[in-house]
Amino acid sequence: MNKKMLNHLNISPLPEPTVLVTVKTEAKEPNIITIAWTGVFSHSPAVVYIAVNPARYSHSLLEESKEYVINVPSENLAKIVDYCGIVSGKNVNKFAETGLTALPATVVKAPLIKECAVNIECRVKDVLNYGSHDLFVGEIVAVHYDEEAIKADGNPDLEKIRPYGYSLGEYRAMGEKLGVAGYSKRGG
Repeated sequence: MNKKMLNHLNISPLPEPTVLVTVKTEAKEPNIITIAWTGVFSHSPAVVYIAVNPARYSHSLLEESKEYVINVPSENLAKIVDYCGIVSGKNVNKFAETGLTALPATVVKAPLIKECAVNIECRVKDVLNYGSHDLFVGEIVAVHYDEEAIKADGNPDLEKIRPYGYSLGEYRAMGEKLGVAGYSKRGG
């Protein structure tokens, strides 16, 4: 098999988790921003990040509030997620336009999104700039799951959460389970 080098350094073929991030300041209504660059930095302490372009309306809200909620949408919300990514909250109340329901968070001012199966409340610990986007590094201060998204053993049920990703301009489902951590050594 031959390899070919492309000059598309800005295109990532890796699927990125797609989430809805909510943010609120004292003086402004809550806003929703679609983020496809997010992930975990550390599990102890529990730290995550979101990458936001400074030109986005939510960037200034994040700088002011220093907190946010990562809301994990299921596949059925893909059209709403896309809308929240292409329309500015500076001009539109995205909760009103999409019909999403804002629920009070337990620790931060930004609301949870009821229709998302997972909600992760975060407080900004650091803002890092590496070019086109700023990374808002957040310590997780609370996590909420829909009761239906929790298995009998107390673990999250990905079949019910149905998270998805974004890659090369497309939203993509996660697909079937290929194995579990350590299965290569356990033979199962």
